[in-house]
Amino acid sequence: MFGRIGGQALRCAARPVVRRHIPVRRFSAHAPNAASASAPSPLGGITIELDRIAPRFEVPASQITILDSPANFYSTLKHKIRNAKRRVYLSTLYIGKTEHELIETLSEALRTNPDLKVSILTDALRGTRETPNPSSASLLCSLVEEFGPERVEIRMFHTPNLTGLRKRHIPRRINEGWGLQHMKLYGVDDEIILSGANLSSDYFTNRLDRYHVFDSKALTEYYARIHHTICSLSFQVLPDPGSEAGYLLDWPISNGAPSPLDGPEEFIAFSSTVLSPLIQACDNKPVTPSEASQTFVYPVAQFTPLLKPDTSTEFPAVTSILRLLSESPVFAGARWLFTAGYFNIHPVLSSFLIASTSSTPQSQTTTEGTVLTASPWANGFYGSPGISGMLPAAYTHLSARFLDRVAEAQCTNSIQLKEWRRGTVGTPDGWTYHAKGLWITLPQEEHPSLTFVGSSNYTKRSYSLDIEVGALVVTSDQTLKEKLGAETEWLQKDAKAISREDLMRTERRVGWNVRLAMWIVEKVGGAL
Repeated sequence: MFGRIGGQALRCAARPVVRRHIPVRRFSAHAPNAASASAPSPLGGITIELDRIAPRFEVPASQITILDSPANFYSTLKHKIRNAKRRVYLSTLYIGKTEHELIETLSEALRTNPDLKVSILTDALRGTRETPNPSSASLLCSLVEEFGPERVEIRMFHTPNLTGLRKRHIPRRINEGWGLQHMKLYGVDDEIILSGANLSSDYFTNRLDRYHVFDSKALTEYYARIHHTICSLSFQVLPDPGSEAGYLLDWPISNGAPSPLDGPEEFIAFSSTVLSPLIQACDNKPVTPSEASQTFVYPVAQFTPLLKPDTSTEFPAVTSILRLLSESPVFAGARWLFTAGYFNIHPVLSSFLIASTSSTPQSQTTTEGTVLTASPWANGFYGSPGISGMLPAAYTHLSARFLDRVAEAQCTNSIQLKEWRRGTVGTPDGWTYHAKGLWITLPQEEHPSLTFVGSSNYTKRSYSLDIEVGALVVTSDQTLKEKLGAETEWLQKDAKAISREDLMRTERRVGWNVRLAMWIVEKVGGAL
């Protein structure tokens, strides 16, 4: 029995599988008449694929910084805010309701610089669920009260999937299963931090994530356009001192469409017209020999709930790269690392990852892969009361199912699963793991040349319900490749390989309630 992808059996070890050769263009300089005589370049094929899908930005490798800890992320963010000259824009799922230091940092910057403007976008369901008690919305309103809506814009996105009777009767927290604003964009002047981290104390102290800083005016401006476009499709948060909540959610006439609660179909029609042109590839010129050593950044977005037809770019970009990895002989012998704190990878992506570890007739060199995920004791839901406390067991079950598929495809020697753990959640030394991404190291190379970074968890939910943004970085710069390699090393520092036998041990077995937990994983799990 073998796993399947597109109706074709996955087989990694039984015998070489004949695969279609995908022509790819060079990324490095060669004379035109020598092209057919030389082996095609893997990076060339990647850039051709991505140029069809997403806009491309050229960013010098020296202007990309990779941060390595929550504390470094927080200190860097505060430093950049304090020194902001023109603008600060923050897109995040939520800002913690007790993040008074971050709010004071923003206040200090606004007082110091009268020309500074701040725009903050969060999710409406997550940002208001504690109401009438203190919430993200009531905390952020203090900035509007002090500096006015002309200088401080607070927006909260509400999914068009949750309206009417469904919204009225589904309890809070569970209602987040119908979709969230999940982007993490932290822009200050001409720099942008792409991350999977939200803005709360655990993400600043003991929840490990990824943090890439791009010093690029053009790229920062592009993500600002995405941020402000989603803001124009969101409720505005304004102070309301006379109410119990202390704030109100207003739908400005300037938004240009009815709110998703009043006219979801009209809302989606309008959002499609403003978002689709923004995220598509636009006049990407072919890579020239002089650009061979440059670094390219391709922004990708998954706006499925807002687009009809769906013209999102992240899922097509990820699947295109993984298809190349699994089908093109030039990638034989490559290595990949995939990570997600909540391992519930979309089945199409897992099929491609498994298929990539097969040999080809042209080369018996095997591609190898590593999946890195949170141990149950490093899962953000570990020890939670009620139903959510079952989620770590559900993720264990998903890991076991993945390893079963790997075994069925005879890829056990090519793919390993690692679990990350540093202490135990809820204890003084306990950390949680929240990193997500993909790195690809080309054949005969030591360090990655490609990585995905951003907010996506690479799940069915990410590609159907939530609002996601990220980037694919493609580089031939040796220094940046070494930095990407170092990132993969420190992410794996506290991880160890886990086998199918490990997951069969008594303490790892899952009970009868796993089916319920699995449903929660699909609907709510990973929405952090």
